[in-house]
Amino acid sequence: MTESAVWKAIDPSTGEVFAEIKGTPLDEVPNLYERAHQGFNSWSTLSLEARVSYLKKLRIHLNGHLDDVVDAIHKSTGKVPLEALTNEVLPVLNMIEYIEKNARKVLGIQPKPTPLILQGKSSHVEYVARGTVLVISPSNYPFHLAMVPVLNALVAGNTVILKTSEAVPYMGQYIEELFYEVGFPDDVLQAAHGDGDLGQALIAEQPDYIFFTGSDTTGRKIAEAAGSNLIPLTLELGGKDPMLVFADANIPRAVRGAAWGAFTNSGQVCMSVERLYVEASIYDRFLEQLVEFTESLVPGGDPDADLGAMTSMQEVKLVEELLLDALAKGARLVTGLPPEEWNFDNGRYLKPMILTDVTADMRIAKEEAFGPLLAVMAFDNERQAVQLANDSRFGLNASVWSSDLEKARRVASRLVCGGVLINDVILTVANPNLPFGGAKDSGIGRYQAEIGLRIFCHEKAVMVDQGRRQQEISWFPYIGKYPKFKQLCQALFGRYRNWPALLVAYLKLKQKR
Repeated sequence: MTESAVWKAIDPSTGEVFAEIKGTPLDEVPNLYERAHQGFNSWSTLSLEARVSYLKKLRIHLNGHLDDVVDAIHKSTGKVPLEALTNEVLPVLNMIEYIEKNARKVLGIQPKPTPLILQGKSSHVEYVARGTVLVISPSNYPFHLAMVPVLNALVAGNTVILKTSEAVPYMGQYIEELFYEVGFPDDVLQAAHGDGDLGQALIAEQPDYIFFTGSDTTGRKIAEAAGSNLIPLTLELGGKDPMLVFADANIPRAVRGAAWGAFTNSGQVCMSVERLYVEASIYDRFLEQLVEFTESLVPGGDPDADLGAMTSMQEVKLVEELLLDALAKGARLVTGLPPEEWNFDNGRYLKPMILTDVTADMRIAKEEAFGPLLAVMAFDNERQAVQLANDSRFGLNASVWSSDLEKARRVASRLVCGGVLINDVILTVANPNLPFGGAKDSGIGRYQAEIGLRIFCHEKAVMVDQGRRQQEISWFPYIGKYPKFKQLCQALFGRYRNWPALLVAYLKLKQKR
């Protein structure tokens, strides 16, 4: 990217350019870090209460400007206003409230027990800010998935450089302006605007931590670059989430759950339902109801619409590739349009598509679609359902649907993934009290909850002695101490703790001090 690069912010629901964002020149990257380091010197020395107070101001500001925030998200992504509010802004407000209530408990000094052999000392853990955190956020939820790591990193005392996806260039500038309007100190949050070349330059400058949300392909490249410099990181990557519907499920609820789980945000969700497995005895009835309900959904950008636009043409092309591959190999498109009938004259809208007769050799069975494309398949029994669900290189979320909660919990415990819902979809990420992340190729690490605050800190172990004694019993000289330490070990760690022998051994060692 050159200094003259300008990124056009295009509204996917209309195709109109609504803003132009000047790209960050690559030679500006060292200056970003220098300003971040300077900002860290003052921000990290503020009390935790002071940093929390800034986040509280942000929460109040956001809540007072909901329409403005929703409009910025809607124009940037093409998602319908209700989804912008409930799936982007509301989780951020929830997260700030969680931080306000829990930051002191989670990030404050944590007293720890000290073993008897170290009698007379006290132990605790401190959480210390890392420095400058690089957050690289995606295009599908550019507000929610940028703000949550940014907020957690900031309250822990770090400064942040945020690079949003080039597919939504306006969002980085908008977030930066929000922090300015609230009155955050200079250089605590800086937004960088550009593509993968800028991302590489930002990583090459060696931030103190990297938080990346995006594809597993890009995540691997970031992990490789970070690993060569031992930069710690969190990777929140893709998914191919299964939904298991048993015959005893509440079918009307499961039908609506499947439709929402597959097609909310036009399927551009890493936790989207992409593999729907239905017990064979109800498969035909379930599919019929699902198709009927899906065809009732209304596309558009007004507040009452159900389905928004596709944010990126890159994702449209991927959906097209996967659909054509499946159709060529024998899959049936039971609702939605084939690619030759797609028309984007009135916005980048795709009608939701449902595929049947999907087989394991099709790309749609293995690759993340990231669009409104759902594969529906049958299973015969519980064991097969679990096997099919786990037969993926991804392991982000999953859902199990059954009125038999004991069975549902049993199945859920056998699924290899970061989160499971029973009789619901997607929403583990909406609860700030739950850690979020994936297994297998769906990522490394967790965020939200306690871990979401602590990953942005060094854990420092501290042990305190009053310093009154001349020396410790384990210090030099060693003469005559081995049999007494042996006696102490046997008294401490045998089948039963021998208190008289323990006391005698300890007193003898004190005499040897």
